[in-house]
Amino acid sequence: MSESQHRRAAPRGLHVEAQTPLPTRHGSFEVYVFRYDDDPEKEHVAIVSGALRGASDVPVRIHSECLTSEVLGSLKCDCREQLEFALGYIAHQAPGVVLYLRQEGRGIGLSNKIRAYALQAQGVDTVDANRQLGLPDDARRYDCAAAMLEHLGVRSVRLLTNNPDKVSALRSLGVVVRGRVPVLIEPNVHSRGYLHTKVVRMNHSLPQVAGQWNDAE
Repeated sequence: MSESQHRRAAPRGLHVEAQTPLPTRHGSFEVYVFRYDDDPEKEHVAIVSGALRGASDVPVRIHSECLTSEVLGSLKCDCREQLEFALGYIAHQAPGVVLYLRQEGRGIGLSNKIRAYALQAQGVDTVDANRQLGLPDDARRYDCAAAMLEHLGVRSVRLLTNNPDKVSALRSLGVVVRGRVPVLIEPNVHSRGYLHTKVVRMNHSLPQVAGQWNDAE
């Protein structure tokens, strides 16, 4: 199918900018680059394993960009490990897709994320750091992800996430979410407090973190 045909097939406001097969150490994928009219400066990516069109109960990871973890190897969060888990999972459970959204720092951008990190280094947790900067706890949006799933022909999904609010957000956009697949990464000494904050203040389901915290207490 030509690029112009892809563009006509995409939901309103969504544009397919490029597409190619891509071999990786996790497996071979088909990669799509999308642009969305409501946020035209950002290019979002769908990393597809297998034939998605018309498929139901597809494993889907909606993953937000994290330069500090994925590029610099930061130990403050588990984003890189979650992304690698998701890529390996869809490679072995095809069809599946990882939607990589360009919304750094839960949507606040890289500069604000680093400012929040500076506050965290002084002992403030991730939620209060955002609030001290006058920013929302979570500014991410998923309308582009819903449009990407529609374009790819996915009928229903099993969402790879520890965040029940993400399930609710997708459902509110009309995505049929049939279940949730946990992505449980063992915390390290640097990420443990951050992940505990996700449990107690952001409603994330991380039993391995809650259990370790309770043991320590």
